[in-house]
Amino acid sequence: MGMSKGIMLRELEPIPQALVASFFTWGVTALGAALVFILPKNSKKFLDVSLGFAAGVMTAASFWSLLAPSIEISEQKFGKYACIPVSLGFAFGAFFVHIADRLLPSCLTTDNSVVKILTDKMGGHDSTLPLNGDIDSKVMEESSNSSYTLSSTYDNFNIRHRKQSCRKKDPLEGVDKEAIRLAEQNYALSWRRILLLIMAVTVHNIPEGMAVGVAFGSIGKTHAATFESAFNLALGIGLQNFPEGLAVSLPLVGFGYSKYKAFLYGQMSGMVEPFAALFGAAAVIFMEPVLPYALSFAAGAMIFVVVDDIIPEAQQNGNGRLASIGTIVGFIVMMAMDVGLQ
Repeated sequence: MGMSKGIMLRELEPIPQALVASFFTWGVTALGAALVFILPKNSKKFLDVSLGFAAGVMTAASFWSLLAPSIEISEQKFGKYACIPVSLGFAFGAFFVHIADRLLPSCLTTDNSVVKILTDKMGGHDSTLPLNGDIDSKVMEESSNSSYTLSSTYDNFNIRHRKQSCRKKDPLEGVDKEAIRLAEQNYALSWRRILLLIMAVTVHNIPEGMAVGVAFGSIGKTHAATFESAFNLALGIGLQNFPEGLAVSLPLVGFGYSKYKAFLYGQMSGMVEPFAALFGAAAVIFMEPVLPYALSFAAGAMIFVVVDDIIPEAQQNGNGRLASIGTIVGFIVMMAMDVGLQ
């Protein structure tokens, strides 16, 4: 979305503007997911820096493109009580993501956050099936060092014929059967993991898509709600979608899926943004009183994702300082874009 594209976009009506901008953010998600074809599956440092950069971009975009217009509109309508609609919308946006974040992982009986679920597999363990103290660590080490793979265990060793195979040379000799049972269960639930990944990132993309729609739908409603601020918000969300697509596709490769399938699932997570953008733009155009609430709702949702998921995850792999630098750089870049293009 260069300057020429921005000029063309300016000439459209708000709803088509929101639609075009949201297709751009979806495209950047796909671009991030496509990095799986060229990066090794354990590129944790690059992913952590990218997540840090995304956190900075989202924080700056949330204030200058969403909260500032919301505050200005509220001041015009509610005077000294302007903080009430802004605070309510902000809190409800954060609460929406919190509830979604907790409900989705409960499908797999785990208590982890969404981004942790997306990236835990890169660390070599499965958050959907935590291994507790009932399984001896030495047994699990023997299991991990065995010559069979998870898929071959599932395909080639039927429980009903295990006694018969033991008469020959049991490939599972010395390995705890409980560990094998867990491995088989883990393999059988792999399709549910994929569903969880797509649903989790999709839920996070709904408020981001709505933010784009609300920003374009509110153009001209206040001095702060300009085409430039909406344009910058779309750019900022596109920038933060880049590592988001990678955060889905890269762990899937580590989980054993082909790079093509990992890319396909990664880009699918952004498909919801055009629909959410259309809803957001239409809502503020046809229901103008909800505008300050909608703007602050989108800001609250984005800030919650940053502080609850993205920043903690970027600090998990020993690259915390690099991730923090990425956050500062991302904030400065987005702030410069918002302030400089006003």
